[in-house]
Amino acid sequence: MVMLANGFAARDLRVDLVLASAEGPYLGEVAADVRVVDLAARGVATSLPGLVRYLRRERPHAMLSALNHANVIAVMARLLARTSTRLVVSERNDVSRLSIQAGSLRTRCILPLMRWSYPKADAVTTVSGGVADDLARAISLPRSRIDVIYNPVVTPAMLVRANAPVDHPWIGPDQPPLVLAVGRLTPQKDFQTLIRAFARVRMQRECRLVILGEGELRESLQCLVHRLGLEESVQMPGFSENPFAWMRQASVFVLSSAWEGLPNVLIQAMACGARVVSTDCPSGPREILEGGKWGPLVPVGDIDALASATLAQFDRPSQNNAEQRSAFFSVDNAVEGYLRILNADSMRHGQ
Repeated sequence: MVMLANGFAARDLRVDLVLASAEGPYLGEVAADVRVVDLAARGVATSLPGLVRYLRRERPHAMLSALNHANVIAVMARLLARTSTRLVVSERNDVSRLSIQAGSLRTRCILPLMRWSYPKADAVTTVSGGVADDLARAISLPRSRIDVIYNPVVTPAMLVRANAPVDHPWIGPDQPPLVLAVGRLTPQKDFQTLIRAFARVRMQRECRLVILGEGELRESLQCLVHRLGLEESVQMPGFSENPFAWMRQASVFVLSSAWEGLPNVLIQAMACGARVVSTDCPSGPREILEGGKWGPLVPVGDIDALASATLAQFDRPSQNNAEQRSAFFSVDNAVEGYLRILNADSMRHGQ
């Protein structure tokens, strides 16, 4: 969303980035000509009154929201504000997972709220065709009403950052091959399967695994590393502000997710020239890799298949031509797609 906001502003549009709470690691990347509006709410659910006031006061031409709970609030806010603001909601993940994981009250309520609210938006977008198909089934929305716009993932600045040095003893020409994964330490990313697969890879070849990210499963993942005797060859350094430099240095990048929407890190790794392996999870990897053209796809949770695919990638030539595929996920392409659906022609020159 920061990339999109910056991209809109670069096209001579006035842009507000409206946040429930203005905090997080990406605030420093917001362009100077994007105004950050802090609703000072405890969370998205409690941001409704502030968003209603914002819409009544500013009366923006268009509003783009992302993530299902924020989308529901955006629809409610526009109804309550009674403004003519054009509203586009964007879905980022397979929502059918919500019915599988219906643990909390919020999770149980979100699907009915989506069925009620999404048809009231002026347009609905998703980040992949797989997410669009799933959304149409899950909330009984006509598939023809859903547009697919790929995430703005690849930027010139990202490629510059990929060439930065990585200060780590495992990086260097004389070091064993490095397997890299990037993502929050959550069940969705299924790093348990990755670690178990890496243990089998490690039995056949000297190599190392780095997982960049932070999350609630850190302790259990560290226990698994200990049980498998991998303390000397697996590290989880936490969140990295520049994972792209790691991607440039990695021998193989692995996406082990159980589900996704459109995994940005897989695209970024390709753009950085890494060999890639991915689970064939719903949704995104199959579209990104065009059915395995740019890297092998393996079944979700299949330890043996993930290990075999990772081993096979070690000795393959670097797939620099995969960067051609990653260009489909450029910021320019995404900005143009969203500006079209936001009816941006009437917003030009600060209108």
